[in-house]
Amino acid sequence: MRITTKGQVTIPLEIRKKMKITPASEVDFIIGKDDRVYIVKVDNTPPVKRFSKLRGIATVKMSTEEIMALTRSEA
Repeated sequence: MRITTKGQVTIPLEIRKKMKITPASEVDFIIGKDDRVYIVKVDNTPPVKRFSKLRGIATVKMSTEEIMALTRSEA
């Protein structure tokens, strides 16, 4: 495989298909301990927030002030 004067290479179609690399994909190059270069697809999916699945499922019919009053101690 030849490198262009701009340092570009074409990733073979077989590898693009196997790694599911599309024109919008991002990849990273990593140099291993054996001085080989590895291409790694970057995962750009946003992380799922811990409580996003729970949002909007509360069934308590209390106001925020009533809930806060329950959590505050008088001691």
